[in-house]
Amino acid sequence: MSRHEALFLAFILHRRDYGNTSLLLDVFGSGQGRFPAIAKGARRAKGGSSALLQPFQPLWLAVTGRGEVRTLTKVEGAGSALPLRGRALVGGFYLNELLVRLLGRNDPHDALFAFYQAALTGLVEDADLETRLRQFELRLLDELGYGMTLDRVASNGSPVERELSYVYDTDSGVREADAGLSGATLLALAAGHRLEPWQRREARGLLRAALAPHLGERPLQSRELYRRWFGADG
Repeated sequence: MSRHEALFLAFILHRRDYGNTSLLLDVFGSGQGRFPAIAKGARRAKGGSSALLQPFQPLWLAVTGRGEVRTLTKVEGAGSALPLRGRALVGGFYLNELLVRLLGRNDPHDALFAFYQAALTGLVEDADLETRLRQFELRLLDELGYGMTLDRVASNGSPVERELSYVYDTDSGVREADAGLSGATLLALAAGHRLEPWQRREARGLLRAALAPHLGERPLQSRELYRRWFGADG
C-alpha cells in the first residue's frame, strides 16, 4: 500500500505538548476510530505541523505503528478549519470531550464520524446550538449500544402523544407520568426536529441523565468552560 493510499480523513479531538518538540494527540479518524498518536517534531519553529494539528481542522493523516500509541507520518489539510466562535466553539469542545471520554480506542465508528463532521458544520452554520448538541448526544448513545426509543411507551409500544407527560427510565424507557417531560419534546428529539426554547431545558436534562452513568463523576471541562464564559448552565 502506498503512502497516498494510507491517508485517512481525521480530526484532532485533543492535543498536549510531548517532549521538547512533539505533540501527543487524541485522533478520531474515518475507518480508524479514536486512537492516540505522537506527532514528532510538530512544534519545531521550521517545518512543524502544529498549526494544522488543531481541533476542528479536517485533516488527511497517515500513521505507522501497531502499539498503543501510533506515530504520524503525514499531515495534510483537508479543507479550511471550521470557524467556530463563542457558544459554538464551546459546543465543539463538548463534542470532542464526549468522544474522548466515551469512545473506546481503535474501534471504527464511521457513521458517527460522518455525523460528527456534519455536527461541527452545523454549529458553524446554525445558531440552534441546543438542537445540534442533543442530536449528537442521541447518536453517540446509539453508537455505544444505549440507544433511546423516545416516540413509544415502553410498556405497550403505544405512540407518545404531544399533549401528555412522561418520564424516561434508563432501564425500561418512556412511561406515562402526571408530570415530567412533555410528549412534544420527546417527539421532537426522536424526529430530529428543532427544539423550541421551552423544550431545551427538558431535552438537556434528559440527555444529561442518560449520559451520566457512562461519564462517571468527573466533571466535564467543557461544561465548566461554558459556565465561566457565559455565566449559565448549558
